[in-house]
Amino acid sequence: MKTIGTKITQLRKQKAFSQENLAELSKVNVRTIQRIENNETTPRGATLKLICDALGVTPDEIVNFEKTEDHTFLIWLHLSVMLGYVLPMGNIILPLILWLSNKNRIEHVTAQGKNILSFQILYSAITFIVIFFGAFSKIIHSRMVIGLEEALIIVFILGTINFFFPIINAIRISKGTIKNFYPTVIRFIK
Repeated sequence: MKTIGTKITQLRKQKAFSQENLAELSKVNVRTIQRIENNETTPRGATLKLICDALGVTPDEIVNFEKTEDHTFLIWLHLSVMLGYVLPMGNIILPLILWLSNKNRIEHVTAQGKNILSFQILYSAITFIVIFFGAFSKIIHSRMVIGLEEALIIVFILGTINFFFPIINAIRISKGTIKNFYPTVIRFIK
């Protein structure tokens, strides 16, 4: 796993800068540059921004090299959609919070989070539309597109699929397979 110091060293050498050149361009002490490149310290905030500006990269490009593998977190990310059965929109809110808070720290969280959220947004929209038309047809006493009974059956089938899909995906991840498991007809989050 590459560290921030290793990545800064690589970028500095690619630009043919000495440590002194980088220190001068970034307005950071030479000794600080040396400590960062020797992994004795990790640059944060303003120091990281100054070094990145001097190297012509964004802080995200450097920080992303320090991500760790955590299959347990990915399993919980998939299972977090189950909150939707207890809390309305919980299937979107909790995965969103988990994704945003860990996307720069854990490998595969960004791709998995986007995949999960796109699917859950589509699932929630379809479920809402089916319920709306089923209830609306009951209120006006006509069979527009679907009746209330058909709407309930569709919602039950969709809910069952959405219940077992995260469990199956969590099992796949626990066995070491990591890929975007959810079909995404529409990518709401790119």
